[in-house]
Amino acid sequence: MTGMTPWLLSDIERAVRSSWSAETCTPEYRSRWSGDNPARDQCGVTAMVLNDLLGGELVRGEVYAGGKHVDYHWWNRLGMGVDIDLTREQFGPGETVTGGVVVPRPPVTE
Repeated sequence: MTGMTPWLLSDIERAVRSSWSAETCTPEYRSRWSGDNPARDQCGVTAMVLNDLLGGELVRGEVYAGGKHVDYHWWNRLGMGVDIDLTREQFGPGETVTGGVVVPRPPVTE
């Protein structure tokens, strides 16, 4: 492994966060994406990228606002029950993420 530089999770996090934009968020929400809350609607693509890089499992929870189910939230689970969620801060005080079930990776669509 001569010449290889190991990745640090902080390096991966910095690269992923710096790539967020309207073009990388959930397509139906692109018009409302804002740099004021760059993590908003980036959870799906972020979880897929981390799954490609680190393996592990994809986890999906439900998002509630005002007691009503409004969306889903995605993050990653690595071995030994370690969860990585780089987009949790997207949610405001009135939003709650519940559950967290391991789900199979969705098929690639074009």
